Amino acid sequence: MPHRRQRIPIALTIAGSDSGGGAGIQADLKTFAALGVHGTSVITCLTAQNPRGVSGVQPATPQFVRQQLEAVLSELRPKALKTGMLYSAAIIRTVVECLSEPKALPLIVDPVMVATSGARLLQPAAVRELRRHLLPRATLVTPNLDEAELLLSAQLRNEEDLRHAAREIFERYGCAVLVKGGHLRHQRDAVDIFYDGRVEQRLTARFIRGVSTHGTGCTYSAAITAYCARGKALPDAVRLAKNFITRAIAQSQRIAAHHVLRWIQQDISTANGCK
Repeated sequence: MPHRRQRIPIALTIAGSDSGGGAGIQADLKTFAALGVHGTSVITCLTAQNPRGVSGVQPATPQFVRQQLEAVLSELRPKALKTGMLYSAAIIRTVVECLSEPKALPLIVDPVMVATSGARLLQPAAVRELRRHLLPRATLVTPNLDEAELLLSAQLRNEEDLRHAAREIFERYGCAVLVKGGHLRHQRDAVDIFYDGRVEQRLTARFIRGVSTHGTGCTYSAAITAYCARGKALPDAVRLAKNFITRAIAQSQRIAAHHVLRWIQQDISTANGCK
């Protein structure tokens, strides 16, 4: 009998390109591949970037973002999708218009606002558009400490602040929240708080000293998206993604003068993988 090929789930990333290969679209596609998911992409911006910083941004036109989205959605319908760097209000409006069925698919929003180096990756008008129109459509938003502070206009100093922030973001926007506390000071563990209105999860991993990596937020949210595409419930997808990013950091590799995440191929037939 002829061998029946396994159907591979599809995930979509709508984000910027990182010329250094460690974040953005490049990190998302590497993560999707490691988790046994076919990755499709819509590029919102080109960046001139390396692990030290961003030296230039060239956004795509909203019309070309729409053209990419229509091309992907017409033939390669994803099981889950994520957004990363969207840059402008016009690009966010285009994405929202093209995703015409609210909540039809798991939508993971990584609210990329400011690069680790301090470069602004989301224009001020785009922050308003993100709050008003994209977050209410999201299944999950994954702000880091700085992004959560921008969304709430409040300072977060400890784990209890993370818990309050997760609940406040859920109340404001109606989507599940993963507040990432990796930038909290004087902590032994990297603590993240997940909240979906019913379930709260505290996710922890020991800090890996002496390793400074680029693209962890992109990879984390892409892993959640991949696990959702493989049929995992959101709390399980978040927990598995936390394990994935922790391993990717722990096993990071030295490339030139920088540490780069290692996108570890997962055995998707095991319990740690997906159905």
